[in-house]
Amino acid sequence: MSWAAIVALAGLTYALKAGGVALSNRDRLPRPVEALVPLMPATLLTALVVVQTFGDGRSLTLDARAAGVAVGALLAWRDAPLLVVVVVAAAVAAGIRAVS
Repeated sequence: MSWAAIVALAGLTYALKAGGVALSNRDRLPRPVEALVPLMPATLLTALVVVQTFGDGRSLTLDARAAGVAVGALLAWRDAPLLVVVVVAAAVAAGIRAVS
């Protein structure tokens, strides 16, 4: 994913949110669009994480970053505090890089 696409998606997300505020007293968005709007920020963040974790220019890469994200996701799923998730995920990634 290129930076232009990321900026375009961020702009679209902002425009939809601002449009919602501007149109709150007017007509409603179509139901399918209205149901998807709250999911857009999480989807964009997920796309950024996936691209930065598994992308290496033009190829798919599995390295220490993937292990760190996997451990972080597991801890987040188990409702660990955010600071613990970040520190442990970074430590796992750094430990794997140090060993390899």
